[in-house]
Amino acid sequence: MASSKGYIEYIMEQLSLLDGVSYRAMMGEYIIYYRGKVIGGSYDDRFLVKETKSSRALMPCAKKEPPYEGAREMLLIENIEDKEFLKNLIEKMYEELPEKRGLKKYVL
Repeated sequence: MASSKGYIEYIMEQLSLLDGVSYRAMMGEYIIYYRGKVIGGSYDDRFLVKETKSSRALMPCAKKEPPYEGAREMLLIENIEDKEFLKNLIEKMYEELPEKRGLKKYVL
């Protein structure tokens, strides 16, 4: 089951206290970015974020779920209604996330 457009729009509204949040559709799901870094996404109408020291500290009891079969587990956001919590979470996670990787160039 893919994520609905309505659900990603709801997530984006909940993240509206942050500048620099965007998303991109990918194979029926949505990848969410903050200032160019991947923070998580909408998978099967679930909001999942990457596990970092900060995300684990702020959500010590969060369920870990894979976004899709065979993928690394991520943390499920269940407190999606609290915009201030989400703002704090994403800002704290940002510093711990890797920089955006560029596309590899192949020489033929």
